[in-house]
Amino acid sequence: MSTTPTVPYRLEFSVQVPGTPEQVWQAIATAAGMSAWFLPTQMEEREGGSLHFTMGPEMGSDGQVTGWDPPRRFAYEEDWAALMGKEPDELSPLTSEFLVEAQSGGTCIVRVTTSGFGTGADWESEFWDDMGANWMPYFDNLRLYLSHFPGQKATQLEATASHPGDAQALWSTLHDALRLGDEGTTVEIRGATGRVERAGERQALVRLTAPVPGMLSIFAYGEGEGAGEGMAMAGVRAYLFSPDAADYVRREEPAWQAWLQELTVPA
Repeated sequence: MSTTPTVPYRLEFSVQVPGTPEQVWQAIATAAGMSAWFLPTQMEEREGGSLHFTMGPEMGSDGQVTGWDPPRRFAYEEDWAALMGKEPDELSPLTSEFLVEAQSGGTCIVRVTTSGFGTGADWESEFWDDMGANWMPYFDNLRLYLSHFPGQKATQLEATASHPGDAQALWSTLHDALRLGDEGTTVEIRGATGRVERAGERQALVRLTAPVPGMLSIFAYGEGEGAGEGMAMAGVRAYLFSPDAADYVRREEPAWQAWLQELTVPA
């Protein structure tokens, strides 16, 4: 039995990023731009245009562009009910809005608001509690993209593997195996050289310099009940900016996948 969605949810934050409003707009409101720091994105770049985020094999989120005012305001809504496997009348669309404000010194403030209506179920509150923690690291990607790769198209590499156990234990294993250091540390990760730009909770962001320039996000998180109790996922997602990137991904993505699956997490 469905329940009318009347309980409001809202996530709101601001981030400062380098670049002109036009550069920021390219990054947040075009398919190529969003694919270079967020998820693989397909978009009809106009108000009313369709939108699709690829979230993994056979998993994605469909939506529609609802606001298009370059380079100031971009908004879209996603089918939250379909994404969560709920009845259409249980959840409202999930609406996101980006407002770009130019600042002195060649930077912009991006104000982000995501909102929706649900039924007040416990899982909905957990979903919104987790959203900020899961989404904010992407805006570190955005800052790094605008600092070093503005306007460039990315080739993505992604590999993940699930393991029994706690997410923190899995992260410690992943962190130590890759010899990740503190922010500002130069590192070598499976044949690639880079610099740690962010070291967060169960997440690190590395700017790659060789053999292919780009960004490498490394993370671990606990999986939901549907994946089995006591399971956690380790993953890497790279955004690569080079004519050689596609060849690199074809070679390295399977190697990363095998390496992640072979990780041994202490009991």
